Formats: sequence, structure tokens, C-alpha cells
Amino acid sequence: MRLSIIVPALDESASIVPTLGALQPLRAAGHEVIVVDGGSRDATAAMAAPLADRVLLSPPGRALQMNAGLRAARGEALLFVHADTRLPPGADTRVLEALAAGACWGRFDVRLSGRHPLLRVVERLMNLRSRLTGIATGDQAIFGTATAFAAVGGFPELPLMEDVAVSRRLKRLGRPACLRTPVVTSSRRWEQRGILRTIVVMWLLRLAFALGMPAAWLARVYYPGRRG
Repeated sequence: MRLSIIVPALDESASIVPTLGALQPLRAAGHEVIVVDGGSRDATAAMAAPLADRVLLSPPGRALQMNAGLRAARGEALLFVHADTRLPPGADTRVLEALAAGACWGRFDVRLSGRHPLLRVVERLMNLRSRLTGIATGDQAIFGTATAFAAVGGFPELPLMEDVAVSRRLKRLGRPACLRTPVVTSSRRWEQRGILRTIVVMWLLRLAFALGMPAAWLARVYYPGRRG
């Protein structure tokens, strides 16, 4: 089974090379890497070009970008990796083993890159919550068969919470495989906005989304002034 690894990116020149560099062994093993740039104003697309099989252009917005990558993918399985997230060694083997064992989708545990003790609490709670609810976050590198993503129509094209929404759809097909080997994702948003404040904001946004608040309104709260 061949993996298509899809990386949505927007103004990620500081992190795109290390992220894609970690994927080169997977390319050497025959998997493909697709970067979907959302109109970066920096050199993200140019820096990604030599380290990816394809660099696509898309309107900004992770859901839009991931769906563009999904449509272009040639692999039988898909793995979605944020531009500031590093996969562990042997990630392809772990994903394909989980799918071969009968799961149609899944995600990794996550570890945040910073050293603050509170970040250890945050990542443990994220992993525990995901394991209990069957809902994954994009930071956890969601994966699945191309058939499963086709069956649910890809990512709902929301400006925020697209990971929660697609998890709900995929759960109808089966429980996720929760891989304990962690991906490492940047803790920058926690550190820039304040760890405790970010915890509170994220929980309130999730609650509001569960209660039916429009994702567009939630995105304006979470990304004030951001494109996409």
C-alpha cells in the first residue's frame, strides 16, 4: 500500500524544510509527498519544491488545502501532516500496519516541542481525550485509507474545527487506530498566546462548536486578522 503524505502550508518558511526533510526516507521508500500551499507570502512553496513530489496551490484554509491534496493523491492511504509537525521514524510502517489490521483511519499521539511542564500536561490530556472520544486533532497527523476519505467526502470545508468534523464522519466507519508513538508538533501557539489561556480558549471553542456555533465565527475568535 502506497502512502500519500499531504502537507498544508501557509507562510511556513521557518519550519517547512525540517518537516519535509523528515519525510525524505518515506519518499525513498516509494511514498509520495504533496505540499499544498495556501498562497504564502514567503518562500514556503519554493523551499518545498525540491523536497516534495508535487507542490500545489490552493486558496488558504487547511480544509481546502487538504482536500486539494486528497484529490491529487495517488496513494491507497493518506496521511495529513501539518507543516510544523514532525513524524517519528518508521511512521509509514506504523500507519500501514494499523490499516492492515483492520482500521480504516487513525492518528498518532502528539508531543509538543516546548519544555514547559504544563505542555506535558496539555499533550497527555489531548491524547487521552482523543482516545476516549475517538476524535482526532490535526496536530495528531490524521491518516486513513483513500476509500474511507472518499466515503466521507473529505474534510468539511470549514475555517476551523475541520479535524473534529472529519473525525465525526470517519467514526461512522469505525473507531480510529490510536498510535502511541508520538508526532512532535510545534508548541508556538501555546507559548505565544499563553499556555493556560490557550487551554481555556480551545476548550471553550470546542464546546461552542459542539453546541452548534458556526465555525466561521469561531475562526474569527481563534485567528483574528489571519488569512484563511
